[in-house]
Amino acid sequence: MLREAFVETAIGIFDSRESAQNAVKELIRNHVPQESIIFLTRSESEAMSIGKDLGKFAGGFMGGAVGATAGCVGAALALIPGFGQVFALGVGGAALLGYLGSRAGGALAEGMASELGKPAPTTEERAPEESAHLLEVLKSGRSLVLVQTEFREVAAAATAVLDRLGLGTQARSSSKSQSSVREVQGVHIVDLRGKIAFPHGNTKLRETISAFLEAGGAPKILLNMKEVDYVDSSGIGELVRSQMAIRKQGGQIKLINLSKVVRDLLIATALNKIFDIQRDEASAIQSFASPGQSVAAK
Repeated sequence: MLREAFVETAIGIFDSRESAQNAVKELIRNHVPQESIIFLTRSESEAMSIGKDLGKFAGGFMGGAVGATAGCVGAALALIPGFGQVFALGVGGAALLGYLGSRAGGALAEGMASELGKPAPTTEERAPEESAHLLEVLKSGRSLVLVQTEFREVAAAATAVLDRLGLGTQARSSSKSQSSVREVQGVHIVDLRGKIAFPHGNTKLRETISAFLEAGGAPKILLNMKEVDYVDSSGIGELVRSQMAIRKQGGQIKLINLSKVVRDLLIATALNKIFDIQRDEASAIQSFASPGQSVAAK
């Protein structure tokens, strides 16, 4: 397999332990490497239960004890004040830490490391502010399964599983991904059309956002999603990553004109709580001068 220039991130959102657990098992059955899989939850009991079950499952599926001995080590992260702990599970813990920009530590990691006969992580840091939007989804009682990979075949398999089993399932679209950019009063308006989906739609959005980042400064970006008719789990990952990247550079990114498909998806997955969603283009442009004024999707 050839390596891709970028790491693909697919995000599945689930409202029960059983559905999240089934998704991770299905990912493994579809040859998604364990080191690419990350599970996030606020519940310590949920994390411990899934960790034990998946260790057994992966070991049996892979023909030995590798799943139980190399497998699902959890990590508790110290997060922003007022949130508490979030638990990360899976061999993909290192990938999680890179995604959130934090280091592992805490009681769950120690407990599971002890069971597996491994030394526990000792460093505990606060996750950066730009990761707080993922925490908002957890705060709504959902769990998240992330897959990060440099390989197209793995990304395709992961996206298919998370699209089928995650919340916000939509009818697939055959429309072509398109976008155009215009500027109004210093705000870059990206008119998106068609689907934001693997492999072309999410790449097109990534390239557009990357161009703004490479230009330097603190870009003001408005995504017009009126004609977006499908967003898959890779598209969700790209939207989340775009927001993180723009905020990290000191910029702002907002959404307007959500189509019914996108609005229903964001509400079902609680992602409407993490994006700055404005009523229309005029009010959105004005809001860039008044940070913090957002309108949640209804």
